Amino acid sequence: GLVKAKTYNWKDTNLEFFGSKEERRVKKESAQHEPAWQDVGKKTGLKIWRIVKFKVTDWPEEDYGKFYNGDSYIVLNTFKGHDESQSIKYDAHFWIGSNSTQDEYATAAYKTVELDNYLDDAAIQHREVEGFESELFLSYFPSITIMEGGADSGFRKVGPTEYKPRLLHFSGFKQHVTVREVALHPNRVVTGDVFILDLGLKLYQWNGRKSSKDERFKANQYLNNLKSERGGNSSYEVLEETDTAPTHVFFESLTGEDVEYEDKVDSEAEIKILHKVSDAAGHLKSTKVKEGDITMADLDSKDVFILDTGKDCFVWIGHDSSPGEKQNGIGYAHSHLMKTSHPLIPVHVIKEGQTNRAFNSAIAA
Repeated sequence: GLVKAKTYNWKDTNLEFFGSKEERRVKKESAQHEPAWQDVGKKTGLKIWRIVKFKVTDWPEEDYGKFYNGDSYIVLNTFKGHDESQSIKYDAHFWIGSNSTQDEYATAAYKTVELDNYLDDAAIQHREVEGFESELFLSYFPSITIMEGGADSGFRKVGPTEYKPRLLHFSGFKQHVTVREVALHPNRVVTGDVFILDLGLKLYQWNGRKSSKDERFKANQYLNNLKSERGGNSSYEVLEETDTAPTHVFFESLTGEDVEYEDKVDSEAEIKILHKVSDAAGHLKSTKVKEGDITMADLDSKDVFILDTGKDCFVWIGHDSSPGEKQNGIGYAHSHLMKTSHPLIPVHVIKEGQTNRAFNSAIAA
């Protein structure tokens, strides 16, 4: 029968991104003793860690771009700015798999804050949720592969003769093609995308008649990489939808239980909304201050602002905002998003003076 895919449970994110100077000092001291952060941020490039039992563990470079939906990860991009000084800049993302536990993603969030503290508060922080990743996050990888399982599943690399059959779904355009493991069932195979059936020693690429050349190209690359990883022992066949009968071994091998997946909400058409988080009245509250076009003139250094574009949510931290405002901005952003049709869109925490392309595009000139 049909099984409904597990949905995100966001009862309590426990994301305390910002606090008083004393709290930051304590976190800074804690960060100095985190083995994973030693020598981080001194050279440009990408670094990824996975959260395993509350610990930050290295993720092998050969697996960059591959994520297990039962895990949470931290991704740090270190790069030189485009200003005259070409100073080192950072984007720190925590990525949450759809089956990641609350403890795991809370640890990833907290540790991302700790990493920012280690980098002297120089990083822009981002929350990324599986299937709703920001364009910036996607730009780091030729493609993203989402696999079933995680650290607790006892995953290990196996030979092709003992490989568990799986169906991989390729969808997207240009450089943003996502690879996702889906239920081994014919209902998952749709005409607009490309699929790979991995049987270990035999691989099949099925091209839907409405699939894009980018999806076909990425799938073919993936096939060749799989074959290479298995020492050339696997063979593959490329199938076209119009030439593949329902009795073909490709379809006859799809014997798993079907799963209903929730569609991604297309929220880009929604109006921009700006909230202000302030304790100027003696108590902390969030107030909607504007809808429509938002400019820098609408922001005030004394407060924290939440800008929801429907595609991204920005928490803008004013230089002179209070510790309470800084600490609770992300919480108010979370509460706001949970009441919308797009609760899982990327969240970006930007301190006044930092630059971010998506934020600059969202703010009217």
